Amino acid sequence: MDHFFDFVTHFWWLIFPLSGLMGGWARSWTRASERRHRRRVELYQLRNRAAEVEQASQAEVQALMAGHDAVNRRWLDYELDVGKLIDFPVMTDVREPLTVAFLRAKREADGLRPAAAGDMTTTARLGEYRSAVRGFELAFDVAEREAQRIKDSKFTGPERQRLATARKLLRIASDAAATPAERQTAYKRARRELDGLIVLPEATLAALEERIAGMLDAGPAAGLPHG
Repeated sequence: MDHFFDFVTHFWWLIFPLSGLMGGWARSWTRASERRHRRRVELYQLRNRAAEVEQASQAEVQALMAGHDAVNRRWLDYELDVGKLIDFPVMTDVREPLTVAFLRAKREADGLRPAAAGDMTTTARLGEYRSAVRGFELAFDVAEREAQRIKDSKFTGPERQRLATARKLLRIASDAAATPAERQTAYKRARRELDGLIVLPEATLAALEERIAGMLDAGPAAGLPHG
């Protein structure tokens, strides 16, 4: 302690420069601490923003998948309804460029669709899928409008008569009040009338045959007639 007082007594004039120096060090340390704190806050904010972006991406994937499903259901309305395909035959006519375009767009969207929203983790894949779904929606809208516009106008008079006959026969084939023999005969005749006019997708035929087979198994007491 005596040595310290001796030092202060002889070198008292150093106290002021040292105080200034220590004050400078303290201020530097405080500024450095503030910078570190700001960096931690910024990093935290960046991480939160990244998490929000990821959540938004997953929400977009789910919305795209829902839109994709909606267009597929619109197509199934045709694919599973022979009567609707007879009314709007262009929807399955692969000679029509618009039909080919929508079927190609469907294959592309189906191929890019993830099994689950969480499986799509990159923005590049998300962009591809977004473009494919929107292309599918647009191509289907255009093909459907054209099909509804022209209906069966591309067929000749006799061909339109065959389509009308096939439509009536399919109603009989789906009529639970008809006998099994009548339904079977009507179905076979309808297929002959449509042969060469409309190409029925496999899913359409399978759904129709399953429906008729179920009615044949149930017999005339199956219920009320179907339209």
